[in-house]
Amino acid sequence: MNRETTNRIRFVIEDILPPFLRDSRLFKGMASLAWGEHIAHLARFRERAPFLTALEYEQLYRQHPRVHEGTDNSEACVRKIAAEVRGKSVCDVGCGTGVLLKHIRSANPDLQRLTGVDFAIDDAAAIEGVEYVAAMIEELPFDDGEFDTVVCTHVIEHILDYRKAIAELRRITRQRLIIVVPREREYRYTFNPHFNFFPYTHSFLRAMHPVPARHACIDIGRDIFYCEDKA
Repeated sequence: MNRETTNRIRFVIEDILPPFLRDSRLFKGMASLAWGEHIAHLARFRERAPFLTALEYEQLYRQHPRVHEGTDNSEACVRKIAAEVRGKSVCDVGCGTGVLLKHIRSANPDLQRLTGVDFAIDDAAAIEGVEYVAAMIEELPFDDGEFDTVVCTHVIEHILDYRKAIAELRRITRQRLIIVVPREREYRYTFNPHFNFFPYTHSFLRAMHPVPARHACIDIGRDIFYCEDKA
């Protein structure tokens, strides 16, 4: 299933179904028909967010079923990201399968360094020309300003200490930082292990505070695309 299809489904269950139904046992029961007890597991995962061990966190992501084919980004987001790359080096933090890195390389053939970072999915390690690093976003093993462009898509919503994660992304960026998060509302029962929810662009800008003068924050479908330049 691609992102465009799930975005249509998300529109119905997030914006059309009323909150009292979305948080009800009826919705939980209907969702369980598709994902079984994993729906209840995800709800408990969010409830226990401040108390999760590193092992529990990693295990859930290794067991969580993939919803999208290859990447969580829509085609519109992929095109926008590839067009906004600057410089000769790119790091994709939370690279997953590495599909986005392939698109970036295809659109920017002059790139000299492509690096993918993830902690649970190591598919990118098998891609020729991609340097794969296993690491957590809160503690990235890179020097200050090591990459011209840093990309992080559909990751911040998963991170409990997202301000620390954003600080790390800014630290390793030399020219341009690109972040994409889903535009969604929080409900008790969902199909994803998200901790943070951004229903509007200004909701996400609060997470990015302080926001530099040279930035852009726009909606692309049901995703928020954020970009900032180093002065």
